[in-house]
Amino acid sequence: MSALSIEELRTLFLFERLDPEQLDWIAAHGRVETIPEGEAVFREGEPATCFYVLLSGTLKLTRAVRGDEVEINRSSRRGVYCGAIQFFVDGDDDQRYGASAYAVTEASFFLLPASDFAERFRDWFPMPTHLLEGMLSGTRNTQLVIGQRERLLALGVLSAGLTHELNNPAAAAVRATAALRERVAGMRHKLAKLAHEDIEPGLLEKLIDVQERLVKRVAEAPPMTALQAADREDELADWLDEHGVEDGWDLAPVLVPAGIAAADLDEVGGAVGEEFLSTALRWLGYALETETLMGEIEDATTRISNLLGAAKQYSQMDRAPYQWIDVHEGLDSTLVMLAGKIGPGVRVVKEYDRDLPTVPAYAGELNQVWTNLVDNAVAAMDGTGTLTVTTRAADDRLLVEVRDTGTGIPEENLERIFEPFFTTKPVGDGTGLGLDIAYRIVVDRHHGVLRVDSKPGDTRFQVLLPLTEP
Repeated sequence: MSALSIEELRTLFLFERLDPEQLDWIAAHGRVETIPEGEAVFREGEPATCFYVLLSGTLKLTRAVRGDEVEINRSSRRGVYCGAIQFFVDGDDDQRYGASAYAVTEASFFLLPASDFAERFRDWFPMPTHLLEGMLSGTRNTQLVIGQRERLLALGVLSAGLTHELNNPAAAAVRATAALRERVAGMRHKLAKLAHEDIEPGLLEKLIDVQERLVKRVAEAPPMTALQAADREDELADWLDEHGVEDGWDLAPVLVPAGIAAADLDEVGGAVGEEFLSTALRWLGYALETETLMGEIEDATTRISNLLGAAKQYSQMDRAPYQWIDVHEGLDSTLVMLAGKIGPGVRVVKEYDRDLPTVPAYAGELNQVWTNLVDNAVAAMDGTGTLTVTTRAADDRLLVEVRDTGTGIPEENLERIFEPFFTTKPVGDGTGLGLDIAYRIVVDRHHGVLRVDSKPGDTRFQVLLPLTEP
């Protein structure tokens, strides 16, 4: 442990402009410490007691992020400082180190006690102290308010998209259920009428047997064009008129989608005879409609289940934060969640390499990256264009590319695009935090690369993720 002379202090850019009295105070109150290679200088969360100035060697700063220690800076420049860097804030007596510092090589530091230095600093520089306090407080409040607003807006967009996507199948299921109730009531009525007409049990068994065979064909009925369907309806309507079935034009459209042809109607007629033909066909029509409606309900509820599954996948609410993942699952769930915002004017193209291996990642955080990139791409296209999401191998990494056909990013903005609070959107439309958050998740959290290439009509954001655990 030793001290620095006034002449040595003047060689440090922080102190070179101080007057002799100020330098005397700093020399008297400071001390020099040497930290061995690999040792901690101070640790994140500990009371911030000292202001450190690097004299020699190399240091690195790290932050703890959900259990991982992420390097945020490294320097060997003489005079760089760290530790209690907010010592000047008045009234904040419980300051703690915001990061951990380590000596990458053996390193020497000049230390000043934070509390003593703060009191003297405020006496020496009252106006700069007030300016620094105001700037720090303003930055904190801005980040807090904008961060909360950004999260609320993102949640609103996702909720609106999911609600929009759920509304269609839910409404279809409600409509089909109401129609199904009517058809079931009609079946009961026609069955009662057949019973009232004293149909022989043997004929009823034949009719039920024919019904079962025809109903099974509903799911297997081949699709028809509008012209083919119209021709088949005319054919069945003529058959029904020839056999005295009233309102055949109304019954034919029910029979055609099930793949029923005139030969099938001959089979029904042969089973029950002309006397019960009209009632039997109406009963059969209700049965076919019931099967079709149940199929619609099944499709609608399956769609709802898939959407909820996508929401669950997106939120990762029942998954471990860090896991080996298939990036396509997160990309697909993100596109589903943002479907309402993407809109009908944007064509979505997926160029996936499904043979890609899984990657170690924080899935929920990567979904936030995909959300920000897709959201920016859609905004750039202003509702019309093509959104292309590509995955492929890139040497020893996995590449995810989000490409849009929007207006592009001006060249002078490309170098600043990942800066916090920088946005190319009109005032009030963007906070400038989306790409900054995405960058920190990809680069700091996953040790990957996030880059952009842009020209009018072709903007590409590329994320490269390592295939092995760092």
